[in-house]
Amino acid sequence: MRKGILSLTAASAALLVGLTACGGSSAKKSGSTTAAKKGKIGVILPDSKSSARWETADRKYLGEAFKAAGVAYDIQNAQGDKNAFQTIADQMITNGATVLVIVNLDSGSGKAVLDKAKAQGVATIDYDRLTLGGSAQYYVSFDNTAVGKLQGEGLAKCLTDNKATKPVIAELNGSPTDNNATLFKNGYDSVLKPKYASGDYIKGPDQSVPDWDNVQGGTIFEQMLTKQKKIAGVLAANDGLGNAAISVLKKNQLNGKVPVTGQDATVQGLQNILAGDQCMTVYKAIKQEADATAKLAISLASGQKGETNGTTNDPEGKRDVPSVLLQPKAIYKDNVKDVVTDGFVSKAELCTAAFVAKCTAAGIQ
Repeated sequence: MRKGILSLTAASAALLVGLTACGGSSAKKSGSTTAAKKGKIGVILPDSKSSARWETADRKYLGEAFKAAGVAYDIQNAQGDKNAFQTIADQMITNGATVLVIVNLDSGSGKAVLDKAKAQGVATIDYDRLTLGGSAQYYVSFDNTAVGKLQGEGLAKCLTDNKATKPVIAELNGSPTDNNATLFKNGYDSVLKPKYASGDYIKGPDQSVPDWDNVQGGTIFEQMLTKQKKIAGVLAANDGLGNAAISVLKKNQLNGKVPVTGQDATVQGLQNILAGDQCMTVYKAIKQEADATAKLAISLASGQKGETNGTTNDPEGKRDVPSVLLQPKAIYKDNVKDVVTDGFVSKAELCTAAFVAKCTAAGIQ
């Protein structure tokens, strides 16, 4: 698997101060002269199956930011279909998009879309996932190696809390075609590999899940547990895969006994943490990511240069991509409330009937 190298500059704090809170969901055109001057922004989201975030958070926050700025925009979801992804991009360019923001399904198909947009003079941004070998002018994401490191440290913390001795660790990685999955793995392996080498942990099954598919993830983990019944910790790359593993552990009366990690701070993931079935998740303030992307896209649509706070190395394209890189946060049972306080998840969504008492115990107001 390829490695990505991330570097941050001191401009990070200054940039984040300038990010504004916006918000909406549907793609609408503004009829104002301002919008005409600002061009039009097209956004292609990847799917709604791998993670709920794309429709519940990213679409909403990006749309609200564009609407507040009075810029015409179009947000569509390719629903995991590479042909649809290409068709949507073609339609957006034909319909006058001057900026194209994409979350690629894989680097190959993403590169084709970016190269075509570039050839037609359309400014491009890789959102959340870097397209290896691509031609995006900018990249906006979280420090994904740091995300993985938080997952590895989280699993280690939960295993220590469980007083686990020489635990067998299963790694349920993200899609092999997603560069972010590679970066997450680089991060958590930087924590786990030294423990394998010292004999503190025992390396168990280690497998990637095609397309982040949660159903396949459950099947893969069930096969892992059948072959290695002594699995004592699961490094699951996101909340969806974490929940797939938890479902299998429940069938074997092992939920709550085997720590499982996650990522994205989804309602399901947070409820699993409150229930004691999931050890931790990683909260990426998607509103910050969406606002940073919207700010950058609006600048480009206005013919201005975008502000960045670092670069990301594309080893395949052999170039450093100007980037906006944000910092993630580890979430455990004792700070689930932070995600609610931040407004990313509402108390009503999280604290349904079965979780009222657990929310109260966790200090969620």
